[in-house]
Amino acid sequence: MSDAARRHDDFAPDRPQSVMAVAGVPFEIDPSGALWWPDERILVVADLHLEKGSAQAVRGRLVPPYDTAATLGRIAVLCLRYGPRAVIALGDSFHDRRADARIAPEDAGTLAGLARGRDWIWVAGNHDPERPACVSGDWLMEWRHGGLTFRHEPGIDDAAGEIAGHLHPVAKVRVRGHIMRRRCVVTDGARAILPAFGAYTGGLNVRDEAFEPLFPSSRPTAWMLGNGSAFPVSGSLLLRDA
Repeated sequence: MSDAARRHDDFAPDRPQSVMAVAGVPFEIDPSGALWWPDERILVVADLHLEKGSAQAVRGRLVPPYDTAATLGRIAVLCLRYGPRAVIALGDSFHDRRADARIAPEDAGTLAGLARGRDWIWVAGNHDPERPACVSGDWLMEWRHGGLTFRHEPGIDDAAGEIAGHLHPVAKVRVRGHIMRRRCVVTDGARAILPAFGAYTGGLNVRDEAFEPLFPSSRPTAWMLGNGSAFPVSGSLLLRDA
């Protein structure tokens, strides 16, 4: 196990997996917010926002500059756990166009190591519309495979089989008198929107109006991420933010 993986291995290998289907295709939801496609041995992550910390520092906001190392460490853990033949990153993998110029050499080395021996598919996002110099693999606007479409921004009219990111979904519920708000995978069975995987990323409540045109016929299920698993919550139980 690499040092990065060892530092950030907060996922026990025997933790239970949660299974959902998108257009009839089964995926396991990892507690980290990644998806695992077991039939194809493909790992899917969204919105890494690498080098967000250094971008904040450039703007005068001093935050700990360890977000890239933490995020890549978590991916390293998942690669050790699942042994994927391919990784798909669903856009906004880098926080801005200059992120690759700021990334630390050791983090660039970790990234190169993660891509070695497997396919890596980078989907362009609104934060990173152009391919950074530090990545290897394919750089695409979207990727289609097995009846599924992997893209950054969800499309209103093309729901069937879509897996996207961009919106950083979180869900809010009341449990035994207490309010719980956590990252989630939100799905109606036709499409799924993944939570942001990056260490410094926030979230948008799935009851926000931005989600309404994406799930017009029913309230979707939110698979809320817990400490050891993901658990489904019916859309009728989800609360809005104040």
